Amino acid sequence: MNGPPAEPFEVIDVERLRTGHGVKWGSLVSHTIGAWVADMDFGVPPAVREGILRVTEREDFGYPYWPGEDPVVEAFEERMATRHGWRPEPGRARVFTDLLQILQVMVEYATEPGDGVAIHVPAYPPFLASIARAGRRIVPLPMTRGETGWGFESDGLTGRLREQRCRMLVVVNPQNPTGRVFTPAELAPLAGAAEELDLVVLADEIHADLVYAPHRHVPFASLGTVADRTVTATSATKAFNIAGLRCAVAHVGHGRVRDALDRAPLDFFGTPSVLSRVATVAAWRRSDAWLAALLRALERNRGLVDKWAADLPWDARYRSPQGTYLGWLDFTGSPIGAAAPAEHLERHARVKLSDGAEFSQHTTVDTARFARLNFATSTANLTEILDRVTTALA
Repeated sequence: MNGPPAEPFEVIDVERLRTGHGVKWGSLVSHTIGAWVADMDFGVPPAVREGILRVTEREDFGYPYWPGEDPVVEAFEERMATRHGWRPEPGRARVFTDLLQILQVMVEYATEPGDGVAIHVPAYPPFLASIARAGRRIVPLPMTRGETGWGFESDGLTGRLREQRCRMLVVVNPQNPTGRVFTPAELAPLAGAAEELDLVVLADEIHADLVYAPHRHVPFASLGTVADRTVTATSATKAFNIAGLRCAVAHVGHGRVRDALDRAPLDFFGTPSVLSRVATVAAWRRSDAWLAALLRALERNRGLVDKWAADLPWDARYRSPQGTYLGWLDFTGSPIGAAAPAEHLERHARVKLSDGAEFSQHTTVDTARFARLNFATSTANLTEILDRVTTALA
C-alpha cells in the first residue's frame, strides 16, 4: 500500500545528480556527497520547467527577440517593486549572463588599474579572483563575529576607504558565505562613505529572495540618493535553481558608468539565450508558491545545522545564517583545527565542502580554518552529511 506523497524538497535523485552535467556532484568520485557549489539538489519550479519545454517543443532556438521592452527587465522591475519595496528607474537595467560578468564589466568601466575595490571578507571566491586579475587592489572589510551574529566595523569606515584610494565598493547582501542580511542601520555607513568619497557601488543581491523571517532584504539602491551611484546586480538563478541557464540583470544607476556602457560596441557583452530569459521570467512572475515551500524546507535544514553545531563537543561559535542556504563553519576548536578542514573532510568523510581559505584569497584575512556548507538538499541527505562530518571529526 502506497504511503502519503513525500513533502516537496524531501526527496532528491542522487543518481540524476551524479550522472548529469552539474559540477557539484558530477565532478566528484563515487560515494562522495557534494555540499559545496551553491546549487540546490532540487529541481526547478513547475512554471520554469513548463516554459523551457514549451520553447523546446516549438524548437524556438533562434536569436532572441521580443517586441517592446525585454521581458526579463520588466519582470525584474516588477519584482523589485512588489517583493522588495524598491522601484527601479526605468531604462537603466541591462541583461547579462551572470553576476561575475557584471562585476568584471563594472570593475573595468568604473575603476582603473591600481584602484582600491572594497568588499566584505570572507567573500565569494570568484569575486576576489576577478578583482585581483583586473589589476585592482582588494580592500577587505573583515566580517567579525559577535554575540548576535556576523557584522563589520563601520567606525572610521570613510577614512579607511579614503586612505586605501578606493573607487568602488562591493556590497554582497545577503552576504556570502556568512549568510548575514544587513539592516538599514548597517547599510547606512556604507552609503554615507560612498557618497562622501564618490564611489561606485556594486550591490550583489542575488540571494535577496532567500531570507528567513523576521529578517528582511533592503535593496542598497533604496537608501536615498545613493541610488544614483549604485549598480544593483541580481538574478533568479539562486532562488529558483537555474544557475546553468545564465541570465542576470544589472540596474545601472551611476550615470557615468551607464553612459560608458552605452558607448561600448553593441555585441561586446553577449546575449543570454531564449531559454534563460523564458526561465527567468517564469521564475520571477509565476513561481512564488514554489519559493515559499522551498524556504520552509531550507528553514528546517537550517535548524538541523544549528542543532548539530550546538551539540558538537567543542565551541563551534556557529552563527545561523539569516539568508541563503549556506552555513559558514569554523573548525578552529575541532580535532582538525590546524588542518584545511574541507580537504580533510573530503578525504575522510567523503563530503565535499567549499574550502574556507579561498574566501579570503588575495587578502590578509585568514579563513583557512573555515569551510562553507551548502544545506539546500533533502533532510535525509543533510543528516547523512552531518553524520559523516561528525564521525570524521571524532
